[in-house]
Amino acid sequence: MLRFFKNMGHVFYRIWFYLLVALPILVFSPLLLLTTFSDSTYKAFYWLARNIWAKTILFGMACLPQIEWKQRMNSDMSYMLVANHTSMLDIMLMLYVSKNPFVFVGKQELAKIPVFGFFYKKVCILVDRNNPKSRSAVYRSVRRRLEKGLSICIFPEAGVPEEDVILDEFKDGAFKIAITHKIPVVPIVFLDCKKRFPFRFFSGAPGKLRVVVHPFLETAGLETKDALHTKEVVRKIVLQDLLTEHEV
Repeated sequence: MLRFFKNMGHVFYRIWFYLLVALPILVFSPLLLLTTFSDSTYKAFYWLARNIWAKTILFGMACLPQIEWKQRMNSDMSYMLVANHTSMLDIMLMLYVSKNPFVFVGKQELAKIPVFGFFYKKVCILVDRNNPKSRSAVYRSVRRRLEKGLSICIFPEAGVPEEDVILDEFKDGAFKIAITHKIPVVPIVFLDCKKRFPFRFFSGAPGKLRVVVHPFLETAGLETKDALHTKEVVRKIVLQDLLTEHEV
């Protein structure tokens, strides 16, 4: 009987999450639409997404961010933001972390999600990882956004790892892009998203969402061939924090 009530609690927790995702989008859809018509209004869209949508979800779920900054971002610079990926909360938490407007590079399958997917495909850079032409188009889209003073965010695991995998292998794309455009790489570690809202259905609970923003890796002077080394350095930084947390 106790297990039944616990599972019912998880069901309501899930339903509440999806309501929090959808309701702000529906309520503010006219404003959101107005700010997606051109690149020039993207920063206004980002402000709405960060301050209304993401914060409504995080605080509405009683998932409270706690950020440890080892280096702060400058408001007038562009960055490549990378983090481990374990939960749908990662999207909202990344928006909360960065006041600097950024654009997600993500898989096109997310565009199929009702309500969320409509805006996702309008403002994010979508990639079909099985299509080489799609991957090359990403580089052109990234260049255009960087020229507008935006940052880029990529989850380099290219998906959510299996339940028992602490951190999957990283793909090269984020690091090649950063080196090509000479923007710093910002390693970010999400320590609690998997506990708070994992993809496993009957699980999750409110609580703190700890984030560690590590010192940035500069890419000036690097060449594309250095992407592999940069990728491994960043992965070791993220993995070390996760292993330390796993041992506690």
